[in-house]
Amino acid sequence: MKKRWKSIIALGLSAAMCLSLSACGGGDASSTGAESSGSESGAEDTGTAEDAGAAEGGSASADSGDKVITFWNVGTEGADKETYEMAIRQFEENSASGYTIENIPTQNDKYKEKLVIAMSSGECPDMYTSWSGGPMNEYIDSGYAQPLDDLYEKYGLKDRFMEGAIEQASYNGKIYAIPVKNISIAGIYYNKDLFEQYGVSVPTTVSELESACDTFLANGILPFTLANGPKWTGSMFFQCLAARKGGLEPFQKAAAGEGSFEDECFVYAGEKIQEWVNKGYFPEGFNSMSEDDGQATQFFYTEEAAMYLIGSWKTAAFKTDSEEAGNDFYDKVGWFSFPAVDGSDADPSILCGTMGDQFISFNCTDEKLDAAFEFATYLSSDETVEYMVGASLIPPVKGVEDLITDPISKSMIEASNEAAAVQLWYDQYLSPAVANAHLDGNQEVFGLTMTPEEANQKMQQAMEEDLAE
Repeated sequence: MKKRWKSIIALGLSAAMCLSLSACGGGDASSTGAESSGSESGAEDTGTAEDAGAAEGGSASADSGDKVITFWNVGTEGADKETYEMAIRQFEENSASGYTIENIPTQNDKYKEKLVIAMSSGECPDMYTSWSGGPMNEYIDSGYAQPLDDLYEKYGLKDRFMEGAIEQASYNGKIYAIPVKNISIAGIYYNKDLFEQYGVSVPTTVSELESACDTFLANGILPFTLANGPKWTGSMFFQCLAARKGGLEPFQKAAAGEGSFEDECFVYAGEKIQEWVNKGYFPEGFNSMSEDDGQATQFFYTEEAAMYLIGSWKTAAFKTDSEEAGNDFYDKVGWFSFPAVDGSDADPSILCGTMGDQFISFNCTDEKLDAAFEFATYLSSDETVEYMVGASLIPPVKGVEDLITDPISKSMIEASNEAAAVQLWYDQYLSPAVANAHLDGNQEVFGLTMTPEEANQKMQQAMEEDLAE
């Protein structure tokens, strides 16, 4: 086991303590597993009993049943939930393997804690989703994922997925995961009606973006909605600003130990964030608000905020919520890539995100691995892909652009096709220790309790300690 796995264990113990404290007086952990499989209550469940069960290596381990494949994921609602359930139905109706799927979804931020606890305690489900990058690589190094090259060949998936998606599912020359659901890139959703009402054009530079923000502020409209309690939401601003200022090379060199996270592009990103905080571009109390609970989304829905920097998975939620509410809000929504930094030579086509919203890895072998992989292939079947496109998701499969008619999704696939490169989210690319140094420091920058230089120094120190292990 690599020394860096100690950082994941430390995170797991910390999360376990928090969950144990919150679970005092809670429900019976023995009942959660049965309720979570395919039921509405299970899909919405984010309770601590299930999390505590995972930490103890309960029914979610790889030996949970001879003919039962345990699947952990974050598909708790909407199109994400339906996508997984659709694939389960297809598999169980068509597979000759005799296996069934125990579907255990958990809300995003709870899931991250739950997965770390399971890994650090030596337990892992048969198959699970993660976000690629550094943490996935740690899971692989620790024996919690199997190489899938032969199964990719057997089921013809190498010809099914986009090359960039397979690349992000690979490690040390082998494929260890299946990309699923959605091309997830950061970009800015905006209210077209508000832009028109106040004479604002879609900005192509940061100075134009700031001019737009100032116009909205002058008219009592929040420029951006943001819920930075989970920290990764604020990280999107930092990553986009750094990439637009310096391109990808400063980050790549710093992550490889050949450069530094104290580079001027990272200083610029932090300084710009603090400038925007001081100007009032974000809601009051944003640093403690929850993204998962929809607190940022609410400002956008009520048209109190004009823009929303978030991942492209939000398109499906906007469309579904608008349809369920019976209003025309979705028709008001537009999307554009983060603007270029004035005077920078960095390629403005570069995107931040991933060529798969989730990546499924497998902690089982032999017959069970084959059956689990077969199930996962239904997540890229024609039927499932058509559903996802209809739900405004952009699955990372070849030719998907031919199926897309939604104008927002068309803008996103065009940006993806034109991108010179896609920078994986920092908290996925980096090891857990460095990623957390970045997330914690950046939240302090947003809170004006740490200077950009101090936050970058903290991140660089974590990187140097990580490389020394």
